[in-house]
Amino acid sequence: MKVLKFGGTSVGSSDNIKKVLDILKGYQDEGTKFAVVYSAVGGMTNKLIAMSEKAADKDESYQQDLKAFEDAHYAIIRTLIPVQKQSSVLAHVKGEINDLEDILQGAFMVNELSKRTLDFILSHGERLNAYIISQAAQEYGINAQYLDARTVVKTDSHYGSAKIDFALTNENIKNHFANLDGVAFITGFIASDEEGVTTTLGRGGSDYTAAIFAAALDAEETEIWTDVDGVMTADPRKVKNAFSLAAISYSEAMEMSHFGAKVIYPPTLQPVFTKKIPIRIRNTFNPSFPGTFISDKSGEPNKMRVKGISSVNDVSLVSVQGSGMIGVTGISARLFACLANNHINIILITQASSEHSITFAVAPGEGIIAKAVIEEEFQFEIEAKRIDRVKVIQELSVVAIIGENMMKTPGIAGKMFSALGKNGINVAAIAQGSSELNVSAVVPKSDISKALNALHDSFFLSDFRTLNIFMIGPGLIGATLLQQIADQNEYLHSNKNLNIRVVAVANSRKMVFDENGIDLSDWKSALENGEDGMSFEGFVMKMKALNLPNSVFVDNTSNKEIADYYQRILESSISIVTPNKIANSGTYERYNALKQATFRHGSKFLYETNVGAGLPVIRVLQDLMDSGDEIISIEGVLSGSLSYIFNSYDGTTSFKDVVLQAKDAGFTEPDPRDDLNGMDVARKILILARESGLALEPDAIKVENILPQSCIDAPTVDAFFEELEKAESVFKGILDDANGKKLCFIATLDKGEVTVGLRAVAADHPFNSLSGSDNMISYTTKRYEQNPLVIKGPGAGAEVTAAGVFADIIFLSNN
Repeated sequence: MKVLKFGGTSVGSSDNIKKVLDILKGYQDEGTKFAVVYSAVGGMTNKLIAMSEKAADKDESYQQDLKAFEDAHYAIIRTLIPVQKQSSVLAHVKGEINDLEDILQGAFMVNELSKRTLDFILSHGERLNAYIISQAAQEYGINAQYLDARTVVKTDSHYGSAKIDFALTNENIKNHFANLDGVAFITGFIASDEEGVTTTLGRGGSDYTAAIFAAALDAEETEIWTDVDGVMTADPRKVKNAFSLAAISYSEAMEMSHFGAKVIYPPTLQPVFTKKIPIRIRNTFNPSFPGTFISDKSGEPNKMRVKGISSVNDVSLVSVQGSGMIGVTGISARLFACLANNHINIILITQASSEHSITFAVAPGEGIIAKAVIEEEFQFEIEAKRIDRVKVIQELSVVAIIGENMMKTPGIAGKMFSALGKNGINVAAIAQGSSELNVSAVVPKSDISKALNALHDSFFLSDFRTLNIFMIGPGLIGATLLQQIADQNEYLHSNKNLNIRVVAVANSRKMVFDENGIDLSDWKSALENGEDGMSFEGFVMKMKALNLPNSVFVDNTSNKEIADYYQRILESSISIVTPNKIANSGTYERYNALKQATFRHGSKFLYETNVGAGLPVIRVLQDLMDSGDEIISIEGVLSGSLSYIFNSYDGTTSFKDVVLQAKDAGFTEPDPRDDLNGMDVARKILILARESGLALEPDAIKVENILPQSCIDAPTVDAFFEELEKAESVFKGILDDANGKKLCFIATLDKGEVTVGLRAVAADHPFNSLSGSDNMISYTTKRYEQNPLVIKGPGAGAEVTAAGVFADIIFLSNN
């Protein structure tokens, strides 16, 4: 014998009821013996409550609500039952509706709604639905026998949430089924007291009804059919990667239901828990899926240590502390007794080992009440300053990891708090029972979705990671980067267990956000159809508001205003990857503040492309410093643009034409003066100097100017090129003075002095081998004093710069 229960969504329409009857017909054809418990049609219980309250408030519109309720059931009858058999069913339903109308009219007349009256009104949802389905089942060849549970399930008179008299109920159920010829179609949720007055079993009451019948009949299994594929690892509305669990234990199910799992309700488990009758959660709309099996066993212990990530989404944290609590017996007893006497439910408790403080979480509305109750109970101790005034913190939530197999497994709690910390989620309180079945943390309510996703990724997708990318600047470098991500994502997904999801893209005019990820094959259209009026403030605020785990801000611009937001972004625990060198080459105070922000908030700031485009210049320098090496000097050709220009200029082509070629190739800034004035190289060597440990300011860099003043003062780029053509003799003279040596624009750090300028190097100098847009950096250190460490490669171009940014993004996924 199996006891099946179908919830409101499963029987929410005629089509859904047909699916239910198909499932039952399949069971019957297999020879499975079963009984079925039904909830009301989806949404009808809420409608009954609403019309009851309207009637009690003398709002005559309850009559229209009642008519809609009646018509909805008539529509189901007319769809499911042949015309020639409808009369008797319609007559039965009309009689029930008349009774309901009379009781609502009574509430209207007396302007009052008692709990007893409300229970009777609410019973009509299950009574009508179970009866109608029992009649429709006849057309499927099922010998359905309608059973009003009020005739067998007996309770006390605590209306709204009645307590079961199990001895009498079990006897009644056994007697009824001993004489039953057919399949019982049972009303869920409702019962009656010893006087025969209708009672209800509270939230989740239909599940409870199924468990009561299963326990009384010693059923082999209870099946709860709903609209999901079983108990999920997390709430799928908040965690899109949540998946159904194959098996969990009763204890795990109790914990998960306490912490918000909606498919099961704690009292449901008690009758079957006692008799070790398993429960299976099934999906009416995916009946071939096996669902979740709940029994006294958790499943294979080595497969999943953590079974679920659950939450209570809104709590208040109450703290009682004071020196007068230390070593004093009875404090806790008095505290919790006064809370219990005032019907304040405690969700979580934690106490300091010094006994100096006790902290507990309660429902939001009960925080202030708890404060008043406790301060009244401990008035004497507070006046004597033995106990402090009670503190209440609002706007919090509880997140919990749950699993029997966490017991005696080192590192579970550490992994939990590491995942929260890396995403900048502050923990206000922690609780763990000695059973190790549950580890709970109180976090800001605004961070609950982020916390759930971060923990779910950590425990269930630990070998797989998703980075959420927010990008500003889809110009040449940005567009190339987006194409590289699109081309490589499948490889990263399959071979590196990494998913790079671009959540936002913005240019100077528009921005587009999509939490599920922008289609990179059509990002230009998405951006064109995005929000107008792009502002950096608006972009940053929206990025922070989404509060996604593993968020990465990618700035592909050279904009100073964006760089001014970096500290705020890092302090929001959002990592930054950027080729924009303005932030790191400004004041040393700001450079250091960004470094400190990453340490304090668990974010990362990666800027490899600030200096060497795609070359690993900064990371190598950081590795040298971290491993204890000491920098003696740094020498480098750090501009791919200038490298290309001076590698190409040999006097056969004018300097102006060489610069134009570099500009057309995308090697220079839109205004080449931004390269030729040497300031870009100065910023790069300043960054390297700071990374080597020097606290230098920008004005410490000595930059040699190679441009005539007329070129510098030209009002437009076109005018600049005209002046550059006029100054050809200047550059020809520089070339002649080199006397056959190679011209290189070199940055040097030596003994704390930093210089930038054009130099002529002989054939035996390493920089003499440079060609095209190559960069070269030479590190002379204590370990590499005789043979400097040299890094060489392309130093300009969208492809290599985008690849450098991409490499930083991938590096983030491993840290």
